[in-house]
Amino acid sequence: MTNPVRQSTLLAGVALALLGCASQERPRPWAGRVGAELSPLGYRNWVVIADAAFPVHSRRGVRTVVVDAGIPEVLDETLQVLERVQNVTPRVYVARELSYVPNDRAPGVDPLRRRLEAALRGYPARAMEYRSMSLLLEDASNKFAVVVFKTKTTLPYSSVYIELDSGYWDAESERELRDRMEARRRMEST
Repeated sequence: MTNPVRQSTLLAGVALALLGCASQERPRPWAGRVGAELSPLGYRNWVVIADAAFPVHSRRGVRTVVVDAGIPEVLDETLQVLERVQNVTPRVYVARELSYVPNDRAPGVDPLRRRLEAALRGYPARAMEYRSMSLLLEDASNKFAVVVFKTKTTLPYSSVYIELDSGYWDAESERELRDRMEARRRMEST
Protein backbone atom coordinates (compact mmCIF):
# COMPACT_ATOMS: atom_id res chain seq x y z
CA MET A 1 0.00 0.00 0.00
CA THR A 2 1.09 3.53 -0.73
CA ASN A 3 1.57 5.94 2.14
CA PRO A 4 -1.14 8.66 1.65
CA VAL A 5 1.02 11.36 3.25
CA ARG A 6 3.95 10.52 1.03
CA GLN A 7 1.66 10.34 -2.01
CA SER A 8 0.08 13.75 -1.32
CA THR A 9 3.54 15.24 -0.68
CA LEU A 10 4.73 13.79 -3.97
CA LEU A 11 1.66 15.14 -5.80
CA ALA A 12 2.13 18.56 -4.22
CA GLY A 13 5.77 18.53 -5.33
CA VAL A 14 4.78 17.60 -8.89
CA ALA A 15 2.12 20.34 -8.91
CA LEU A 16 4.61 22.93 -7.66
CA ALA A 17 7.15 21.81 -10.24
CA LEU A 18 4.57 22.13 -12.99
CA LEU A 19 3.53 25.55 -11.73
CA GLY A 20 7.17 26.54 -11.53
CA CYS A 21 7.73 25.47 -15.14
CA ALA A 22 4.68 27.36 -16.28
CA SER A 23 5.72 30.48 -14.40
CA GLN A 24 9.21 30.27 -15.87
CA GLU A 25 7.70 30.41 -19.36
CA ARG A 26 5.22 33.19 -18.66
CA PRO A 27 6.87 35.89 -16.56
CA ARG A 28 7.34 38.52 -19.19
CA PRO A 29 7.30 41.89 -17.47
CA TRP A 30 8.24 43.50 -20.77
CA ALA A 31 4.99 42.32 -22.43
CA GLY A 32 2.89 44.93 -20.62
CA ARG A 33 5.33 47.61 -21.73
CA VAL A 34 4.95 46.48 -25.35
CA GLY A 35 1.17 46.90 -25.09
CA ALA A 36 1.47 50.28 -23.40
CA GLU A 37 3.86 51.60 -26.06
CA LEU A 38 1.71 50.35 -28.94
CA SER A 39 -1.67 51.56 -27.68
CA PRO A 40 -1.36 55.22 -28.77
CA LEU A 41 0.05 54.41 -32.21
CA GLY A 42 -1.93 54.70 -35.42
CA TYR A 43 -1.71 54.80 -39.18
CA ARG A 44 1.77 55.70 -40.53
CA ASN A 45 3.55 55.05 -37.24
CA TRP A 46 6.37 52.50 -37.20
CA VAL A 47 7.53 49.82 -34.78
CA VAL A 48 11.00 48.32 -34.94
CA ILE A 49 11.85 45.13 -33.12
CA ALA A 50 15.56 45.61 -33.13
CA ASP A 51 18.71 43.65 -32.46
CA ALA A 52 20.99 44.59 -29.57
CA ALA A 53 23.29 46.71 -31.77
CA PHE A 54 20.49 48.88 -33.17
CA PRO A 55 21.37 52.53 -32.55
CA VAL A 56 19.43 54.69 -30.11
CA HIS A 57 18.12 57.59 -32.15
CA SER A 58 18.44 61.13 -30.85
CA ARG A 59 15.67 62.32 -33.14
CA ARG A 60 12.46 63.52 -31.55
CA GLY A 61 9.62 61.13 -32.21
CA VAL A 62 11.75 57.98 -31.96
CA ARG A 63 11.31 56.21 -28.66
CA THR A 64 13.62 53.34 -27.69
CA VAL A 65 12.49 50.76 -25.16
CA VAL A 66 14.99 48.13 -24.01
CA VAL A 67 13.34 44.71 -23.74
CA ASP A 68 14.80 41.67 -21.98
CA ALA A 69 13.76 39.18 -24.67
CA GLY A 70 14.67 38.10 -28.18
CA ILE A 71 13.27 39.41 -31.44
CA PRO A 72 10.93 36.43 -32.09
CA GLU A 73 9.27 36.74 -28.66
CA VAL A 74 8.80 40.50 -28.96
CA LEU A 75 7.56 40.18 -32.56
CA ASP A 76 5.01 37.58 -31.49
CA GLU A 77 3.80 39.77 -28.60
CA THR A 78 3.66 42.86 -30.82
CA LEU A 79 1.55 41.10 -33.44
CA GLN A 80 -0.74 39.69 -30.74
CA VAL A 81 -1.31 43.20 -29.38
CA LEU A 82 -1.96 44.58 -32.88
CA GLU A 83 -4.44 41.76 -33.59
CA ARG A 84 -6.53 42.87 -30.59
CA VAL A 85 -7.05 46.38 -31.96
CA GLN A 86 -9.04 47.38 -35.01
CA ASN A 87 -7.53 50.74 -35.81
CA VAL A 88 -4.28 49.49 -37.35
CA THR A 89 -2.90 46.53 -39.24
CA PRO A 90 0.80 45.67 -39.52
CA ARG A 91 2.89 45.63 -42.69
CA VAL A 92 6.02 43.69 -41.82
CA TYR A 93 9.46 44.18 -43.38
CA VAL A 94 12.61 42.13 -42.87
CA ALA A 95 16.10 42.72 -44.17
CA ARG A 96 16.76 40.92 -47.44
CA GLU A 97 20.29 40.32 -46.18
CA LEU A 98 19.02 38.05 -43.39
CA SER A 99 18.27 35.24 -45.82
CA TYR A 100 21.91 35.31 -47.01
CA VAL A 101 23.64 35.35 -43.61
CA PRO A 102 25.31 31.93 -43.19
CA ASN A 103 24.97 30.07 -39.90
CA ASP A 104 28.73 29.39 -39.79
CA ARG A 105 29.42 33.17 -39.72
CA ALA A 106 26.52 33.98 -37.39
CA PRO A 107 25.78 30.90 -35.27
CA GLY A 108 22.11 30.74 -34.39
CA VAL A 109 20.82 32.55 -37.48
CA ASP A 110 19.18 29.41 -38.94
CA PRO A 111 17.10 28.77 -35.80
CA LEU A 112 16.32 32.50 -35.61
CA ARG A 113 14.91 32.49 -39.14
CA ARG A 114 12.64 29.55 -38.22
CA ARG A 115 11.51 31.27 -35.01
CA LEU A 116 10.82 34.50 -36.90
CA GLU A 117 8.67 32.62 -39.41
CA ALA A 118 6.62 31.15 -36.56
CA ALA A 119 6.40 34.52 -34.76
CA LEU A 120 5.01 36.19 -37.91
CA ARG A 121 1.72 34.41 -37.24
CA GLY A 122 0.95 34.14 -40.96
CA TYR A 123 1.65 37.78 -41.79
CA PRO A 124 3.64 38.16 -44.99
CA ALA A 125 7.07 39.73 -44.51
CA ARG A 126 8.34 41.89 -47.33
CA ALA A 127 12.09 41.57 -47.83
CA MET A 128 13.85 44.87 -48.40
CA GLU A 129 17.47 45.97 -48.36
CA TYR A 130 18.44 46.97 -44.83
CA ARG A 131 19.65 50.39 -45.97
CA SER A 132 16.30 51.07 -47.67
CA MET A 133 14.41 50.17 -44.51
CA SER A 134 16.63 52.50 -42.50
CA LEU A 135 15.91 55.34 -44.93
CA LEU A 136 12.16 54.67 -44.75
CA LEU A 137 12.33 54.77 -40.99
CA GLU A 138 14.37 57.97 -41.00
CA ASP A 139 11.87 59.64 -43.31
CA ALA A 140 8.89 58.44 -41.27
CA SER A 141 10.44 59.66 -38.03
CA ASN A 142 10.50 63.22 -39.41
CA LYS A 143 6.70 63.25 -39.25
CA PHE A 144 5.43 60.32 -37.23
CA ALA A 145 6.18 58.44 -34.03
CA VAL A 146 8.47 55.43 -34.14
CA VAL A 147 8.81 52.94 -31.29
CA VAL A 148 11.95 50.80 -31.19
CA PHE A 149 11.95 47.71 -28.98
CA LYS A 150 15.65 47.02 -28.56
CA THR A 151 16.03 43.31 -27.79
CA LYS A 152 18.85 41.08 -26.63
CA THR A 153 19.16 39.35 -30.04
CA THR A 154 22.73 39.55 -31.31
CA LEU A 155 22.49 38.42 -34.94
CA PRO A 156 23.10 40.60 -38.00
CA TYR A 157 20.20 41.92 -40.07
CA SER A 158 17.66 40.42 -37.69
CA SER A 159 15.65 43.57 -36.92
CA VAL A 160 12.01 43.54 -37.99
CA TYR A 161 10.27 46.73 -39.13
CA ILE A 162 6.51 47.16 -38.93
CA GLU A 163 4.67 49.96 -40.66
CA LEU A 164 1.19 50.49 -39.26
CA ASP A 165 -1.57 50.86 -41.80
CA SER A 166 -5.24 51.61 -41.28
CA GLY A 167 -7.07 48.62 -39.89
CA TYR A 168 -10.48 49.63 -41.19
CA TRP A 169 -9.75 51.34 -44.51
CA ASP A 170 -7.57 49.73 -47.16
CA ALA A 171 -5.98 50.98 -50.40
CA GLU A 172 -8.78 49.54 -52.53
CA SER A 173 -11.45 51.34 -50.47
CA GLU A 174 -9.48 54.58 -50.79
CA ARG A 175 -9.16 54.14 -54.57
CA GLU A 176 -12.90 53.55 -54.92
CA LEU A 177 -13.67 56.61 -52.81
CA ARG A 178 -11.37 58.81 -54.92
CA ASP A 179 -12.90 57.44 -58.14
CA ARG A 180 -16.42 58.26 -56.87
CA MET A 181 -15.32 61.75 -55.83
CA GLU A 182 -13.71 62.36 -59.22
CA ALA A 183 -16.78 61.06 -61.08
CA ARG A 184 -19.04 63.34 -59.01
CA ARG A 185 -16.73 66.32 -59.62
CA ARG A 186 -16.78 65.71 -63.40
CA MET A 187 -20.56 65.31 -63.36
CA GLU A 188 -21.03 68.57 -61.43
CA SER A 189 -18.65 70.53 -63.67
CA THR A 190 -20.52 69.65 -66.88
